[in-house]
Amino acid sequence: MSQFDLFGAPPDDPAPGGRAGQIGPASLVPTAPESTDRRAGTSRRGGVGAAVVSPTLQTTGNALPGNIRLGTSSWSFPGWKGIVWDDDYSDTKLSRQGLTAYASHPVLRCVGIDRSFYKPMTIVEYQKYAEQVPDSFRFLVKAPSVVTDAVVRGEKGEGLSSNPCFLDARIAAEQFVTPCLTGLGAKAGVLVFQMSPLPSELLRDIPALVQRIEAFFAALPPLPALPDDPNSGAPTPGPCYALEIRDGALLTPRLMRALGQLGVRYCIGLHARMPHVERQAAALAMLDEAGAGPLVVRWNLNSGHRYEQAKAKYAPFDKIVDPDPTTRDVLAALATHYALAGHPVYVIVNNKAEGSSPLSCQALAERIAELSTPAADTTGTPDTGATDVETPRA
Repeated sequence: MSQFDLFGAPPDDPAPGGRAGQIGPASLVPTAPESTDRRAGTSRRGGVGAAVVSPTLQTTGNALPGNIRLGTSSWSFPGWKGIVWDDDYSDTKLSRQGLTAYASHPVLRCVGIDRSFYKPMTIVEYQKYAEQVPDSFRFLVKAPSVVTDAVVRGEKGEGLSSNPCFLDARIAAEQFVTPCLTGLGAKAGVLVFQMSPLPSELLRDIPALVQRIEAFFAALPPLPALPDDPNSGAPTPGPCYALEIRDGALLTPRLMRALGQLGVRYCIGLHARMPHVERQAAALAMLDEAGAGPLVVRWNLNSGHRYEQAKAKYAPFDKIVDPDPTTRDVLAALATHYALAGHPVYVIVNNKAEGSSPLSCQALAERIAELSTPAADTTGTPDTGATDVETPRA
């Protein structure tokens, strides 16, 4: 079996278009929200109010282990009325002022910033987001496509020319890493470099491409370590770098070894273009041979749909349309396993995964809570279906 087949074959129809700071162990003890009634009265004059929380949902949030952070990919969706918001709000208002209400939801402890992928953000823009959430909240931020897309694209995503800024560490540091860390401060959780689908000429030479990726991450600024928690004395999880890919051909042992040596996490990206979650979990297990770290997952898209199809089918994202309990169970097992080992867990869910990302997070939290109870056997490696995958030799 070749290394290129090990973690799944590349998609048949490709679509167009320094070491991280040390992460210390975190407690698996369920952590109650900072105030169990903090959603009451969050509707303020001129602001965005939070939806009423049922006792069952509050209990689910209280049972979720403290080092597991679930969240959604962006948050400016009016269709979440009654789920996250208490009333009708415009997407613009939610984008600018909705994070306080969002962060008061019992199971939503992190959020993905997607707009940074399309255009670099300023320090002030990051600061405005950070000011709306509690200290324990974390952001998963996507790097600008100017450094993660090998192609310059037109308005419809069509490739126009090669991108001279692709994997340029200087541009990434100046336009992304520095403003992100300065603006978000300790609330920066994961800095994700999502590589867009790559042109065939780059995929023809995977070893050379991996070398470029390795050199890129090695040249990024080292990430800061955070001081220990003043209350418990436990290490506080600092930010980490992560790589997400859109080409199964790149998911190789060579890439995993390179990321592991640099302390960069592999982001499990659930997408129709990528191998299924069990195969990606097997790849992550190889990376962890060099030293385990945070679990980073982005559940992007239902495997049976393309992006626009899912968007049209699921809008306004107020209910689960295509439940995927199989994926949910695998993610819950992975999250529980990493949390038990003392590692931070970040799982970001898109509306296009099942139909409504906050409801998907709620269902995932319920399953994690079940697996995290003392009666559950969660001390071993999670059953991800990857036990029959051949382990490559170094």
